[in-house]
Amino acid sequence: MQSLFLTLWQRLQANLGFQSTTRPPLPLDKELQQALAQLAVSERRSQDEVMADLLTCALAQRQAAEANLQRWRELSPRERQVAALICLDLTNRQIAGRLTISPETVKTHVRHILEKFQVHSKLALRLMLSDWDFSNWYDTNLS
Repeated sequence: MQSLFLTLWQRLQANLGFQSTTRPPLPLDKELQQALAQLAVSERRSQDEVMADLLTCALAQRQAAEANLQRWRELSPRERQVAALICLDLTNRQIAGRLTISPETVKTHVRHILEKFQVHSKLALRLMLSDWDFSNWYDTNLS
């Protein structure tokens, strides 16, 4: 298992432009090793396969999170307000009332937000940002 992890680590370093053959910075601790072993048994797969899948999944999640943060930074301040209120499940009419803008203006902002996040619906945006906490946007950032 360590050899597969080392190979994955070396591939990751190569993809990031490093040419090091050093070991990963942290070895698996006992608790993590046990959890990995239990997961492998429950899935009837080798620990190497489970570890490779977990690492791949973690890297994909990290890349998606970074991409979402970059997209968020590309929004205008007003688009951020609208996006946050969308994620709080407000309707366009409710957003318009809260921001004192017309529903048509909200629709325009929504269209721009969806384009920037490369999604086709407000539901898809909510799902994409479901792990973000927008609770403070109910009362703040609404100038």
